[in-house]
Amino acid sequence: MTDLIGHFLLFGALATAFLMLPLTLGRLLRPKLPTAEKDAIYECGEPAIGSSYIQFDVRFYVVALLFIVFDVEVAFFFPWASVYGSVMHLADSRLDDVARETLSARLLSQDSGLLSSGAVISPETALELGWIGLADILVFFCVLLVGFAYVWKRGDLDWIRALAKTSQQASDQTVRNVGNAA
Repeated sequence: MTDLIGHFLLFGALATAFLMLPLTLGRLLRPKLPTAEKDAIYECGEPAIGSSYIQFDVRFYVVALLFIVFDVEVAFFFPWASVYGSVMHLADSRLDDVARETLSARLLSQDSGLLSSGAVISPETALELGWIGLADILVFFCVLLVGFAYVWKRGDLDWIRALAKTSQQASDQTVRNVGNAA
């Protein structure tokens, strides 16, 4: 146990040293010649216009995150479709033995020459795998739809309503503040 802890401590110390060494050397060796041009704020090589401390609307981040989440989840459909298509091809009882062995080897990630005769997927097994795969993707798709319905119901996809709701809340708050001041 102490040997494992020692290895972790040694690894942590080496990682810290490898991180701190270039930073320390850079601080000691680099020239310190600040000028007004070097201290100027810029973004992508362009001078800044206005204050850099503006608040972005949260809706931009929400829409970007929703796009990434749904885009990544939809990307899971492509490998599933490839495997499902191969499995349903194997479910065809008219398929010859050579093609069945080749498809079975591809699905099992093995070389077709090294595949034993017991490892070849039968049409009945392929059909059962196809139904299970279809049920799995339907559950996955239902979870996606529930998430999409939740986001839609919450109003995260509606720009205008969210803006109107925010301005209505701001005007209600102003009316309350004026009423309390009087």
